[in-house]
Amino acid sequence: MFIFFAAFAGLLVGYLVYGLFVEKVIGLKTDYEVPSKAFEDGVDYVPMSPVRIFLIQFLNIAGLGPVFGAILGALYGPVCLLWIVFGSIFAGGVHDFLTGIMSMRHKGASAPVLMEEFFGKKFRYIFLILLTFLLLLVGSIFAQSPAHMMANLTGISFFNWLWVVFAYYLLATILPIDKVIGRVYPLFALCLLVSSVLLITFLGMKGLPFYPNLTLSNLHPNHLPLFPLIFVTIACGAVSGFHATQSPLMARCVTDEKYARPVFYGAMILEGVVALIWATLGIAFYQGSEGLF
Repeated sequence: MFIFFAAFAGLLVGYLVYGLFVEKVIGLKTDYEVPSKAFEDGVDYVPMSPVRIFLIQFLNIAGLGPVFGAILGALYGPVCLLWIVFGSIFAGGVHDFLTGIMSMRHKGASAPVLMEEFFGKKFRYIFLILLTFLLLLVGSIFAQSPAHMMANLTGISFFNWLWVVFAYYLLATILPIDKVIGRVYPLFALCLLVSSVLLITFLGMKGLPFYPNLTLSNLHPNHLPLFPLIFVTIACGAVSGFHATQSPLMARCVTDEKYARPVFYGAMILEGVVALIWATLGIAFYQGSEGLF
């Protein structure tokens, strides 16, 4: 249990110390009107409170990623915690913070527009092709997984739930950001957080050892190499390029640059906490990699 709280403390210290260092390197600007105020249109550019934006950003980048990825990463044993902690602090948090700030300072531009701004049109088109392919993969997983879970819980067919998920995606896309995303996402984010905290609390109350095999050795049952597979197994929960497509959504709603670090860097650190919890749950409930496998 000490190792879990040490890792959690590491994430918190990383936010307070390294996050502040990154903010100082970037430098906060007050000499321009942020996109949410300069281009307010009631659709995409909608000023919202920093707490609401933080919760939306957290759910946008998290979803099922830090749950499934962290559980798969738990197959390698407690060593996966190192990647979650250091990845979130030095890679994921910095990535999300930078993309959010860059978007804010370029009129709330999306990732492809930023790509063209800094690298030219050719790179934008290449990026769009890759992005379309990758988002299709991500979208299919994020549609199938909740549909399967709801089908198992309710007895209603998987395909019916799949249509419900796609209908929700469509509404969230075409309606103003504060109508569906702004109202529903904070609730979903709180559900994810509360459920994760309750599960790790019950685990502690049950008295099971959090890490039965406390070692930094690779414990994967199939002896898959830790390097480089751990970096792609635990992506959401450490660092994910997918987040670059999400940060601009909230960059159009932030009302002041002083909220950028809590919203962008902070949401990534919180995602790291969720990944830490689920990796620990996977190791503890199944008492090691063999049981989890």
